Amino acid sequence: MIFNFGSINVDHVYRVAEMPLPGETLTAGSYQKLLGGKGINQSIAIARAGQVPVHIGAVGSDDGWTMEQVKSFGIDTAMIARSTHPTGHAVIYVDDAGENQIVIFGGANRDLKPAQIEKAFETCTGADHWVLVQNETNLLADIVDQAKSAGFKVAYSAAPFVAGTVAQVIDKIDLLAVNEIEAQETARLLGVAVSGIAVPELLITRGSKGVEFHSHGDVHHHPAFQVETVDTTGAGDTFLGSFLAHHCHGIELTQSLRYASAASALQVTRPGAAVAIPAREEVEIFLKQRET
Repeated sequence: MIFNFGSINVDHVYRVAEMPLPGETLTAGSYQKLLGGKGINQSIAIARAGQVPVHIGAVGSDDGWTMEQVKSFGIDTAMIARSTHPTGHAVIYVDDAGENQIVIFGGANRDLKPAQIEKAFETCTGADHWVLVQNETNLLADIVDQAKSAGFKVAYSAAPFVAGTVAQVIDKIDLLAVNEIEAQETARLLGVAVSGIAVPELLITRGSKGVEFHSHGDVHHHPAFQVETVDTTGAGDTFLGSFLAHHCHGIELTQSLRYASAASALQVTRPGAAVAIPAREEVEIFLKQRET
């Protein structure tokens, strides 16, 4: 089972021809209000890949729309709390090339309570379970400490990158998931080469250049599937959630990387983040087509 202590956002997505320059005002071609946030994107990807994650997080007390959206994806929502703070949100610009710029407001995501952590780890213990964390919520160090004490393995999506937070938990992480830039920042922080980042498993997503998986001195590469990109928002979250849904349940590494690569390739061909994550059946069809 995967317990995801993760953010839940409302994404305000604006399509623009190009990114605004400092001081420039642009007119957006379209606007959408969508479910998002790194944490919930990852939980949705896990669920769409066939597993049922337990999501631990918080939304605003008067926000029924967000909870309806989350429940519709088949996620265990029993540990999502109501907060006096507003639901987190993001303002996202997506240009005609599919690239994005994002500003996030933490809101309820920064209002996790110690009791939520304790309740989560009271439900079950054991090395077969994983905890997934990232940097969009509070109490990260406490979550990681209690996860390790309970015998869980910890996967850490170190984004948005916060040097002090990474330094605080890096020695307790079983799987570190980063993109190329985050990998370089982590290596610089630790004073080592990227290959010298001392975690049992290191997953580096490299966009159109594919992915690298480092484990005990071995490096596995998987190329990206070539597709026509519409929107890259949430691509890394889709890859990680899809990968964990397989890897954490004992699926062979190459197969796990291949499935995650296909899921993220399909995701970027559609607008939005959470709503663009493909179902397992869609990914399997995509993979069969690529075999012929």
